[in-house]
Amino acid sequence: MISHVFLGIADFDRAFVFYSKIMAGLGLTLKFCDATKGWAGWVCEGSPRPIFVIGKPFDGNPSAPGNGQMVALLAPNREVVARSHAMALALGGTCEGAPGLRPHYHPDYYGAYFRDLDGNKLCVCCHEPASD
Repeated sequence: MISHVFLGIADFDRAFVFYSKIMAGLGLTLKFCDATKGWAGWVCEGSPRPIFVIGKPFDGNPSAPGNGQMVALLAPNREVVARSHAMALALGGTCEGAPGLRPHYHPDYYGAYFRDLDGNKLCVCCHEPASD
């Protein structure tokens, strides 16, 4: 259903460091990176799509996060959710919701929310029950 998600960024080098660590923690693979164009994209290993892309806006205007817009990235377990959130904060992101259950979505929904260095809101979530 989804081909790609594109998040606008202001400083490619800074954003690339941030997202490279987050994506590696989620087990995603760098599909392309072109610093001269100011964009990079990640995918699940062995899958051509969907692609998570960061880049400078095509129209040349500054990027601006939207109100009510968020990208949710799937984690294989709750530990990865917590590690991803902690990594985002350690890299300069801001907390929008600590890791925890969100039973108002469904009983096993475990998520964490943060904003990247440009103010884009992301979620890392797991839909599986706690592993023993």
